[in-house]
Amino acid sequence: MSRTEETLFAEQFQSITANIGRAILGKPNVLDLAVTCLLAEGHLLIEDAPGVGKTSLAKALAITVQAEFGRIQFTPDLLPSDVVGATIWNRTANTLDFQPGPVFSGIVVADEINRASPKTQSALLEAMAERQVTVDGTTHSLPRPFMVIATQNPLEHEGTYPLPESQLDRFLMRIEVGYPSKQAELDILEAHGADGPLDTLRPVLDSQAVTALADRASAVFAAPGIKRYLVQIANSTRDHPSLILGMSTRATLALQRASRVRAASQGRDYVLPDDVKQLAVPVLAHRLLLNPQARAQGTPPAQIVDDIMSSVPAPVD
Repeated sequence: MSRTEETLFAEQFQSITANIGRAILGKPNVLDLAVTCLLAEGHLLIEDAPGVGKTSLAKALAITVQAEFGRIQFTPDLLPSDVVGATIWNRTANTLDFQPGPVFSGIVVADEINRASPKTQSALLEAMAERQVTVDGTTHSLPRPFMVIATQNPLEHEGTYPLPESQLDRFLMRIEVGYPSKQAELDILEAHGADGPLDTLRPVLDSQAVTALADRASAVFAAPGIKRYLVQIANSTRDHPSLILGMSTRATLALQRASRVRAASQGRDYVLPDDVKQLAVPVLAHRLLLNPQARAQGTPPAQIVDDIMSSVPAPVD
């Protein structure tokens, strides 16, 4: 990217986060990660308690980038066809017509994704990995940008189906929104006491501009030293004594994509080791599988990621 393109990318990135920040107050880091995930063309898993703004964040993001919004409430009786759509007989035309499901949207919220059966959860796998859906042998392309924002409550496990590792690996990031600070909650009461937080929100970019930003980010330079750094991190997770499942190659690529977006959001056309370090926990922690001893000790995966990032020397060239 040229210097002008770098500056424009950073300005547009900030305009997106600032606009969402009008509805989601006091969470600048969460907003940065969500927008980074969007521009890296990844998917986001939000784990947190009810009522902290998970769905509002997704809606605010969709409004800001003028993307079609689709919401799927995952329940035990939800069927795969309720997600991707189905082929229906048209009696008038005497044809079989495909009726697309809510997954055919720019930003799709999979609310409480762990409440649906594994069969229904798996309906999202092809869509998330390949941005397409195959129904009755026919493949249908999904729009671009396309982003799944899945939510789940980590505190309530009764009647839920934990996401398998293959599905977790398809989420670029996992984040927590968290409760607001005292001052932020006072600001929320003042700003949104009468009107909803999304009522006055307006788009700042359209889908075409978002796609252009994603293309620009993919052109950010990652030096050979940065790529070796990513491979060293991946190998360290695979050899870590507390893990029985380390980073996949998909995870290594995801960390590189996210790091490129972060670099561009800072007005740079090259990736620094700090970009990788800042994104390591949200990109990697949910992909790691602890061994029984580490789980018994209550070791959080984020701590292991931090330990690995501290032990792997960053490139200095």
